[in-house]
Amino acid sequence: MDSVSIVVPAYNEERRLPSTLASLAAYLDRKKFGFSEIIVVDDGSRDGTAALVENSKYRGLRLLRNPGNRGKGYTVRHGMLEAAGEWILYTDADLSAPIEELDKLLEAVRRESAQVAIGSRALDRSLVGVHQSAFRELSGRAFNLVMRVVTGLPFLDTQCGFKLFHAEAARAIFSRQTLDGFSFDVEDLVIAKQLGIKAIEVPVVWNNVEGTKVGAFSGAASFAALIGIRWKALCGAYAERGRNGPRQ
Repeated sequence: MDSVSIVVPAYNEERRLPSTLASLAAYLDRKKFGFSEIIVVDDGSRDGTAALVENSKYRGLRLLRNPGNRGKGYTVRHGMLEAAGEWILYTDADLSAPIEELDKLLEAVRRESAQVAIGSRALDRSLVGVHQSAFRELSGRAFNLVMRVVTGLPFLDTQCGFKLFHAEAARAIFSRQTLDGFSFDVEDLVIAKQLGIKAIEVPVVWNNVEGTKVGAFSGAASFAALIGIRWKALCGAYAERGRNGPRQ
């Protein structure tokens, strides 16, 4: 039986976490994995996010704290490198992709003998129930087009916050990740490609939830970060042994 860790990056998520944790715990209880855990990584929240997790009694729930507000990339890396499961999923706290979609990712990695599976809103857009604004969707498609040109990655949606990694692949990839901002998703997939780790894209159900933490500046910075990722790949920086282990 698989062992599974679910990593949830959280910044000021006090209001959304109760229903999210309940959904995750109920799913894990139904699936009865050999081992399972939920890791909430608090990114310096100013609300009651950390206290809420500490006071929750779900089996296998853990809280990790960043040293201040460090960004989503740092937060996800922190959780992924601390996770104990054979397979590690990271999912956004809003559960835009229902946790049941993990079944699809697990089935896909087995079928395709892959070590990474990324949830995609672009492979089958009929699975998107609630859309983002037209501006955000257009910006996302433009980013993905530029991303493919700059990095050579084939994926149609790198930014969906629902990705599954085998533990060995997670350690190899996230120990090499250098970005703390929102372009870390692209960097991780470039690292996987550089290391010969097979990653696949899987269509998932997805419904936009209002309250995103991504602003216009973050989006603009993401475009600029692509050049840096490409440069590091060309210089062989990602082929070096990982040095960015869990940082407390």
